[in-house]
Amino acid sequence: MATQGIGELFQRETSCSRDSRSGQESPKGKRPAPFTTYESAKTIALPSPGAPSSALHEVLLTRASVRTYSSRSLELERLSYLLWASGGIRGLDQGRHARTYPSAGGLYPVETYLVAHRVTDLEPGVYHYRMKGHLLEQIRTGSVAKELACACLGQLMCSACAAAVVWTAVFERGRHTYGSRAYRYIYLEAGHMAQNLALAAAGLKLGTCQVGALYDDEINALLNLDVEEQGVVYVSTIGYPG
Repeated sequence: MATQGIGELFQRETSCSRDSRSGQESPKGKRPAPFTTYESAKTIALPSPGAPSSALHEVLLTRASVRTYSSRSLELERLSYLLWASGGIRGLDQGRHARTYPSAGGLYPVETYLVAHRVTDLEPGVYHYRMKGHLLEQIRTGSVAKELACACLGQLMCSACAAAVVWTAVFERGRHTYGSRAYRYIYLEAGHMAQNLALAAAGLKLGTCQVGALYDDEINALLNLDVEEQGVVYVSTIGYPG
């Protein structure tokens, strides 16, 4: 196990379990304003956001957190695209596998897991997305819909969705180069991947909701992770809006 530094300490102290919600103390005082403004500064009016015919423009307008899903199954072809769009390999760049999202130093410490509830031609269960080769590796079989919802603080959308993506981090993959600062890069990278997923899903008229409220130890156990090497950082639900 790596020597405990400030990054490891932060990860541990902000993990959430049923016995402890470290780093999640109740807020006190007045809620901060949602926007920052410089009241005395000169302002310059910008043209109206353009490109109304742009496909990206359309998905930016339609992307929203969806928490209610229909019982319709997700097609495997659409799931395949979403996995590639959020975290797949787009080609070779100077001999390296370039991906669809940025990663500090090209180290790619974030891994993608799939929890399938209702996906056509795919058995319910837990899978790892092997980016190289664009394959799913079966980790466990059988529905874990209820377990996932319980591990996400009882959020029922996590069992009602057609599938969920869970991003984990192999911490040493980034820490070996960047030390404790790697943790900042890991969280940023997971955010890049989640936004890719959200926009790709919106383009397919699918809904997603990104989830950070979770019991770390329960998600790690659900994926059968070696917690000395790897841990959950983010979750997203996927499905047809209800």
